[in-house]
Amino acid sequence: MTLTQLEIFSQVAQLQGFTSAANRLGISQSAVSHAIKSLEQELGVELFHRHQALIELTDIGQQLVLRARTMLGLANTLQQEADDARGMKRGTLRIGSFGPTSSIRLLPRILRRFRQAHPGIMVHVDEGPDRQVVQWLEERRIDVAFVVLPEERFDTFALIEDQMVALLPTGHPLADQPDISLKALCSDPFILTEAGSSELVSRLFVGAGLKPDIRYRCSQLLSTLDAVRRGDGVTVVAQLSLPDVQPASYLIKPLKPAITRQVGLAVLDQRQASPATLAFIKLATGLDYGNGA
Repeated sequence: MTLTQLEIFSQVAQLQGFTSAANRLGISQSAVSHAIKSLEQELGVELFHRHQALIELTDIGQQLVLRARTMLGLANTLQQEADDARGMKRGTLRIGSFGPTSSIRLLPRILRRFRQAHPGIMVHVDEGPDRQVVQWLEERRIDVAFVVLPEERFDTFALIEDQMVALLPTGHPLADQPDISLKALCSDPFILTEAGSSELVSRLFVGAGLKPDIRYRCSQLLSTLDAVRRGDGVTVVAQLSLPDVQPASYLIKPLKPAITRQVGLAVLDQRQASPATLAFIKLATGLDYGNGA
């Protein structure tokens, strides 16, 4: 069993395909197939169910892929610690990001500084809904994640705080109100944005003993904004996730009572984090985001 085999196994599991894994790794599909077959023969188990157009993990494959990612993560940390002794001239950093707040307002600024300080570190960024990014971190697919705090499962580092706001179509009956309660938002069709702080928004209503009339689930914030503009419903989003230039086609209202959201970084275990990961966290937590990041 080699680290190369484990890396190929991990990529096939993540991408659910031999061809996709081959393209990601820059090798031939036959090399991927041979590596998986050899690994299965060595372990004496079948790792994947192979259908015509679908590859999925077997039950034992689902257990072993987590072990494989742990081993790959430790090997990467070992390599980076050796590289760090030579000035951290090479290595890889895998980042998980969600929504406009982290992907547009925070990450570009941090990466610009990080690449200046560590040009030899290869950076991979994966974007997804907040809950998916957390899952990636748990499964060791990424080294560090942007998350909505608190997250007690991980070691976390706060970066920025902003306000949760309500979005209403222009001409809405509540347009003249200076602020909006969560209860008032339950009278209209509600639009839930999956890409941002969907978990936080859901918890806000549950904590208040309320149940919004969710009619739409949008995977992207732009889809949510378009739906509000059309008058399809109302929503709650983080203020920093909104575009800097606000169109006149929807209204932004503070919530009553005011609700804040804190965004930060998370790692599985700071003690086991690679030098590149720790350097990224140190740089990110040292920046001032007071002027819109």
